[in-house]
Amino acid sequence: MSSTSLAPFSTSNYSAVSTTPSTCSFNDEGLRLLLAVAYSFFFIFGLAGNLFALWVFLFLHSSQNSVRVFLINCAVADLVLLACLPFRVFFHINGNIWTLGPLACKVVGNLFYMNMYMSIFLLGLISLDRYLRLKGTGRARRGLRLRLWGYSKPWSWVACGVLWIGFLVGVVPMIAGAEDKETSDQCFQYKKRHKAKGKAYVNAGLVAMFWLIFIILVVSYAKIASQLQQVSRDKPDLPNAQRYRRTAKKSFFVLFLFTVCFAPYHAFRPFYIHSQVSENLSCYYQQIMDRTNEVMLLFSAFNSCLDPIMYFLLSGSVRKTALQAIGSRLGNRLLFLNDGTANSSTMDFRRPSMPVVLPDPASTGSPISSFHAHSSICAHRSFVCERHPIKGWRR
Repeated sequence: MSSTSLAPFSTSNYSAVSTTPSTCSFNDEGLRLLLAVAYSFFFIFGLAGNLFALWVFLFLHSSQNSVRVFLINCAVADLVLLACLPFRVFFHINGNIWTLGPLACKVVGNLFYMNMYMSIFLLGLISLDRYLRLKGTGRARRGLRLRLWGYSKPWSWVACGVLWIGFLVGVVPMIAGAEDKETSDQCFQYKKRHKAKGKAYVNAGLVAMFWLIFIILVVSYAKIASQLQQVSRDKPDLPNAQRYRRTAKKSFFVLFLFTVCFAPYHAFRPFYIHSQVSENLSCYYQQIMDRTNEVMLLFSAFNSCLDPIMYFLLSGSVRKTALQAIGSRLGNRLLFLNDGTANSSTMDFRRPSMPVVLPDPASTGSPISSFHAHSSICAHRSFVCERHPIKGWRR
């Protein structure tokens, strides 16, 4: 496209430098410090949250369901993305000067974007899986299985494997491909793509895929929330009616997370990609593109800190396991964590509470009635029940 379509930014003050992009500086001191501090914050808290979540998924939570599989892979993708952040922090602290060479720059940059889109695709699969379980019957509710090389595998593992292989194969040409102009001291700044238009087209395709996944999320979670709200309204006396309302509200947190973290970046991205393949852009316009892209990218990186919260909202049993683990390790000071998670599950269905007659430990004669909310259930999966001296049996 000619520069006339970008007239608001193509002023005469910058026409001289538009033909010499090498003189265009992208070193904004204030933005550079903001990025260094923000990425350091994301790295510390995101690393702690995702490592804790992965520990819960792998060693404490024994449930084998598709949501757990997707969340494990999402945590791994977040950890790989977080491993790229120290390189960005060092780059900004060093005055936006890259010292590790062009190849390392390509590896770090492409791994960052690869795992960002891996998280986006996994969130889309989670929403699709939850919708199919809610609306489906039989095998769809239990979880679909696919035959692979003669073995029956849960579809979630197959889908995650295909995603990882696809992204790893796709990132190789992005790393190996040449840029228009490669310099050893620049890395994350704005780049022109006059010759490397193939990379620009790949990025445009990823933007289109994001908006497709965004539509899937909006439709699926809206239908899930609508159905749960309808059940709670039509049958308010059901023991799980209140929990349905809470689950419906938590579904919108995933949409909120997806919208706040990823939508601004992908709304701006088409303008950024278009500018990369356009001719004769002023230095001022390129600087605007660079600064806006860096700010929008901050929101996307922030998702790695918020994902652990999403993990525990999506699965009540995972949340309960994590809180009980925290309570058991911190002792009686956080005893309320163990007691407060008894009704926290958003996925498991329980019978209504009923009085159970148990022998009174203080006497050998008359029995006593226990009306504890969970006296009708002794154990659930790997959780152990213990005897309460007054209320009967509890977890």
